[in-house]
Amino acid sequence: MRIILGITGASGIIYALRLIEELKKRGCEIYAIITEYGKKIMEHEMGMDEKELRKKVDVLYHENEMESSLASGSFDPDAMIIVPCSIKTLGSIASGIPSNLLTRAAMCSLKEGKKLILVLRETPLDLISLENMVKAKKAGVIILPAMPAFYHKPKDMDGIINYVVGKILEQMGIEHNLYKKWG
Repeated sequence: MRIILGITGASGIIYALRLIEELKKRGCEIYAIITEYGKKIMEHEMGMDEKELRKKVDVLYHENEMESSLASGSFDPDAMIIVPCSIKTLGSIASGIPSNLLTRAAMCSLKEGKKLILVLRETPLDLISLENMVKAKKAGVIILPAMPAFYHKPKDMDGIINYVVGKILEQMGIEHNLYKKWG
């Protein structure tokens, strides 16, 4: 599978890193795009710099690299996931404003009928953000907020993170054993 992975400045970079691990285990190609604020949050939350991220993915782009092949509908990913997805990025996608490589790749994913998953990480939500989620959903986006569950009785932080990453994988049709499903 060929995946575009967007990383924004919302809190929750750990979800992106765990997802990268799981996708790599399955032989996926990962074309990552990181925003400037995404880099700052990654350094703050994970103590990780861009060089370390570059080693984990196949290709790493910055949000301002609009000349990238990811800015074209002819790039053929199987899916695009933005995790964590900031409210700013949601708003740009919902409004059809491709102001950087990340939002342009998202718009290309939509226009080419590719799966686009936004893993929002914000609480509480204001009316504008809720309306933008509805607009994005109507356009075909999968809205997957980073909302952990507890029915699988996670024993630690990894169990909580794995639940959200498992939900992302399920939306892509990828089997996993990251958490025990209900029932």
